[in-house]
Amino acid sequence: MNLSEFDFDLPETLIAQHPVEPRDASRLMVVKRDGGVIEHHTFRELVSFLKTGDVLVLNNTRVIPARLIGEKEGTEAKIEVLLLRRLELDVWEALVKPGKRLKVGQKVSFGQGILTGVLQDILENGNRRIHFSYSGLFETILDQLGQMPLPPYITAQLEDQERYQTVYAKERGSVAAPTAGLHFTPELLGELQKMGVQLVEILLHVGLGTFRPVKVDDIREHAMHSEYYRVDVEAAERINQAKQEGRRVIAVGTTAARTLESAVDQGQVVPGDGWTDIFIYPGYSFKVVDALLTNFHFPKSTLVMLVSALAGRELILQAYEVAVRERYRFYSFGDAMLIL
Repeated sequence: MNLSEFDFDLPETLIAQHPVEPRDASRLMVVKRDGGVIEHHTFRELVSFLKTGDVLVLNNTRVIPARLIGEKEGTEAKIEVLLLRRLELDVWEALVKPGKRLKVGQKVSFGQGILTGVLQDILENGNRRIHFSYSGLFETILDQLGQMPLPPYITAQLEDQERYQTVYAKERGSVAAPTAGLHFTPELLGELQKMGVQLVEILLHVGLGTFRPVKVDDIREHAMHSEYYRVDVEAAERINQAKQEGRRVIAVGTTAARTLESAVDQGQVVPGDGWTDIFIYPGYSFKVVDALLTNFHFPKSTLVMLVSALAGRELILQAYEVAVRERYRFYSFGDAMLIL
């Protein structure tokens, strides 16, 4: 399967720079696999497409202020460190910019020495292993010194940092938001619950692997970066019961979809935690996910491949062509798509 099969033209003007207000005022494209129907709605109309007994699966991860700007010890050279994942208590895998300026054993100071980091190693994937030293709680210092790691295609300033968090974000650990969930308001979630939709929370800490470009022509040769996930006992039981009773399991975002498909064994979602590098592309048979709520993604990305696996590549590319023509907003702060 060739990478070029997932390409499409996307005008840069359609990349959303700001979130809409209120959250549920964004547009919603509804793609119905049965018949290939494409409809246009607003996100708050989601209630029209869900029904009593549906299980809506939410990823309750919370984005950490993972972007740190410091200075190489003994110089005024600026170094940017983007935390990716914790390897040990005070050791993190990170991206360093510009990486060539920092050698193994060299130190970076953040906040005039409140936090320091020493480059321990360069990993096989090109990321860096950094050991941090500080006094107090790392999370408190990170809140003080760190910045929200907005994607590079968002060049505008974000005034309210909470707009890059879902309203149900709880457990810190992601370096990117599960953006399909950004459209929900507490009021909309309450309305869905009143009509009998079950809300189930799972966890996947979003890393950069999901968003890294595919650099091989044969997509089957692409290797995903692993990400931490967890499904608790109650969540697994509610999802398994819904599947047994023929009720729909609807994943909010590709991260929730990847978590569910990683946690399944012999048709059952198994509670527990671990690391997943699952790569879903056309030909994959979904075992848990019946429908998907997602945003509009990059051309030739693993996310376009995932939604193509669910809805079919031709229908997805048709939907994206319509989205460009109708000037839908793309990426993190963009509009949403519901695949039924």
